[in-house]
Amino acid sequence: MNESVIETRQVTKSYGSLQALNQVSIHVKQGEIYGLIGDNGAGKTTLLKALAGLIWPDSGEIRLFGQHGEKRLEQCRRQMGTMIESSGFFPSLTVETNLEYYRILKGIPGRKKTAEILRLTGMWEHRKKKGRELSMGMKQRLGLAIAMIGEPRLLLLDEPINGLDPSGMIAFRNLLRRLNEERNITILLSSHILSELQLTADTFGFLSKGQLIEEISARDLEEKCADSLLITVSDPDRYAAALDHAFPDERWRVLPDKVIQLFHPEHSPEEYSRLAAEHQILVTGLEHRRHSLEDYYLSTPPPHFPTPGWWPTPSCSARRPWWLPLSSTMNTEKTGA
Repeated sequence: MNESVIETRQVTKSYGSLQALNQVSIHVKQGEIYGLIGDNGAGKTTLLKALAGLIWPDSGEIRLFGQHGEKRLEQCRRQMGTMIESSGFFPSLTVETNLEYYRILKGIPGRKKTAEILRLTGMWEHRKKKGRELSMGMKQRLGLAIAMIGEPRLLLLDEPINGLDPSGMIAFRNLLRRLNEERNITILLSSHILSELQLTADTFGFLSKGQLIEEISARDLEEKCADSLLITVSDPDRYAAALDHAFPDERWRVLPDKVIQLFHPEHSPEEYSRLAAEHQILVTGLEHRRHSLEDYYLSTPPPHFPTPGWWPTPSCSARRPWWLPLSSTMNTEKTGA
């Protein structure tokens, strides 16, 4: 499960004076769904094209299934299905004929494979419809069905939920989860619909202006976006000791500016204020905070800092951005039992 299906090492790609990718290094493990997040022009499609062999990086190294080198990568890409920039079907052909075309093109024997994929992707009932007659959701499913021909171990999907309505997003998300869990297919998908990606991916990679800003697991992201209570007190050390004694199961950490952050607080703000009063500690601020993936993405640092002392202003009361590593913001931390 720890084997890397995709690994890039300082991959760089330029188009004239435009640097589309700047030393990008990502790691996608076997069996996970990896969400690539970034604005338009961040380099998501360029990276997927490089992985699929549609373009060649100017420098850096790409490894697929632990292999590298042009010939070995070509062999590895036979185990890959892609849907990049478009679904790739012929509008004038039926759904079934489209799949048959790609099955024969890929040299996959047996019409039974076409029927199997149609049923797997929920397209069996629509197999006689022409491509142009499909809804947006069905078109995306057809694109995924085409990518599934040949039983790939890896799927590269570029903005697969773009343009879908809410019910279409849910259906497509559930389909991806089925493919991932039942067939152990590793999936790398890009999207700018962050709320939906948060419900799908196991790991996230943040791209901005061709640079990878951060890779973070869904578990660590949940920790950073956790429901929390920020308490500003006159004496954080004494209040931390009081917290530890009164509420031993609470998880908390001490931040700069005399702020204590409680993760998933189990008591009301009044109880925490009362605890401070009992120890003659002044509470000067209380803030309940819950961050979404959109909040986290918007508060990630830009690729280049103008000066060491410059930081973007986050949407919280703490002066230092909440996305800073714990080692640079934390004086004390209580992780609980």
